[in-house]
Amino acid sequence: MDSGDRAPWEPALEKAGWQLIAPSAAADATIDARVQAVEKAVTEAIGNGTADPSRVYLAGRGEASAAVFYTISRVPDLWAAAVAMGGSPQPAIDSGRLYAANFTNVPVLWLGAGSSDAAVAAKLQSAGIPVERRDAASANPGAVLEWLGQHTREEFPTSIDCETNSPTFAGCYWIRMTKFDAAERNDVLDSTRVTPTRSAALDLGGFGFKPDDPGPGVLVSYLPEKYTGPLKLGDRITELEGRPISDARAYVEMMGQIPEERPATVLMQRGKEHVRIETRIVLPQRPAGVTARVQAQYRPAEKELQILSRTVTEMQVRIPAGWVPSILNWNGVPLEEVTEPGCRLLTIEKAIQKIGPCP
Repeated sequence: MDSGDRAPWEPALEKAGWQLIAPSAAADATIDARVQAVEKAVTEAIGNGTADPSRVYLAGRGEASAAVFYTISRVPDLWAAAVAMGGSPQPAIDSGRLYAANFTNVPVLWLGAGSSDAAVAAKLQSAGIPVERRDAASANPGAVLEWLGQHTREEFPTSIDCETNSPTFAGCYWIRMTKFDAAERNDVLDSTRVTPTRSAALDLGGFGFKPDDPGPGVLVSYLPEKYTGPLKLGDRITELEGRPISDARAYVEMMGQIPEERPATVLMQRGKEHVRIETRIVLPQRPAGVTARVQAQYRPAEKELQILSRTVTEMQVRIPAGWVPSILNWNGVPLEEVTEPGCRLLTIEKAIQKIGPCP
């Protein structure tokens, strides 16, 4: 939050005794770099004792609401719960990196106000993401903090489930995936990727805009480096094929209803001028890509640690004192009885599973 957004929350935060961690990142930083900055700031606060690891909550407002969902999908094991105020998770969905498994232990409250929010929330819920949607107008800081405060994070939850497409984001509570091999398939574990919307786009060179921009039209707020297309920063796209565009949200809905590629005409406002552009409507192709997934649980009645994985050939497993002695079972193969707490390194070498101490 910037200072203007933060002001209404400060009395409620002070009353609850909470602190706000707001890490900064370079203006041109990628979304993954921003997630790493958040992770680093939270980890440092936990390490120096200024944050309670069982009560770390993630929050984002407006355009940053999508980043709440994206951050949980990248780093699922830091948060007790999360709140997204306004905005939409749709950009996170369309990144192709939103995995429902990573929300298993992280409930999300979404304070939405858009006409399509109910449908987006239903899509997330059907995918297995525990999102609770409320109308933004009915929320206040005290009620939001009360909702968050009902949730706590366990360091060693007895059941965990995580999926990733990147070794950089491979932590899953008491397991860290450290080596991957696409040949190590496991058909028992499907991908939990939330299917991106195959939304149409204008072939104008990858321009960016704020999804909650009030209009009129769509304000071009970002252009790629060395951009050579017909747009300029500050342009407003006001019509598509003769249909007026009221605001950014209307534009997104309009593009989402276009089923095929075709030529198109765009009317654009540039200062006091109106410029007509001939372009195309395109449907981007999104390759699924290979992901890794680990699903694990401690079963106290059987005194067994069961781990299923896909595309993982090495992982570190931290075992707390309360879980020993127990049998460690990986992909249906009992490895050994663990009699002491600590970290174990699990590896697959020439199709044989092995266990040893962590380095």
